[in-house]
Amino acid sequence: MSTPTQHGEAPDERTVRPVDQRLGIPTAADRSENLLEWLYQLRDYQREHQRNGAWLIKGRDLPWEYNRQGKMKWFLHPALDNTSIRSMLFSMQEIPPGSKTGVQKTPGGQVLYIISGRGHTLLDGERHDWEAEDVVNIPIRANGVHVQHVNIDRREPVVFVQAEINLMDMLGVDRGSELEQVEAAPGFEDAK
Repeated sequence: MSTPTQHGEAPDERTVRPVDQRLGIPTAADRSENLLEWLYQLRDYQREHQRNGAWLIKGRDLPWEYNRQGKMKWFLHPALDNTSIRSMLFSMQEIPPGSKTGVQKTPGGQVLYIISGRGHTLLDGERHDWEAEDVVNIPIRANGVHVQHVNIDRREPVVFVQAEINLMDMLGVDRGSELEQVEAAPGFEDAK
C-alpha cells in the first residue's frame, strides 16, 4: 500500500507513466523492473534516436503551415521525432506584405533573425523597428510578454527565423508563465 503524501497518493506501479508516450518504452507497471531500469531504457532509446535522427534539415523539404501565428514551417519542434535533437525549437515565419502575426503572450526567451523585409515588433505594446539582418531578442519576464510582429512593407513579405530552448519538456508548455494566443493572425480562419 502506498503512503499518502501532502499532494495525494505516492507514486507506485499504477501511476508511473513514460516521460513521453511516443517513445514506446513500457511503464514500470507494464514490466516487472524498477524505475532505474526504465531510465536505462530511455537512455538507450535517446542514444539510438540521436544516432539515426536527421542532423541536416532542408527547408525546401518542409511544409508551410497556417496557424494562429500565421504562415510558419518548423525545422525543430518537440513533436518531431525524426530530428537528432529535441533541445531546441526552430521555425521560419513569413508575414505577407502589409500584414502581421498573431499576438502571443509568451514567457519570452525567443531570438529572431530577420532574413528579409522590414517591420517592427510590438513588445507589450511598445514598438521596436527592425530590418533584414537584425536580431530581435524577446526578453524573459516572470509574467510573460505580449508579442506581435508587423510587416510595414506593402510589396514584399517579411521572412524571419526564430529559435528558443525547448523548456517545454522540463517546465511544461507554459514554462513558468503562460503561453496564450491573444489574437490570431489575419486570415487564419480563411486558411483552415
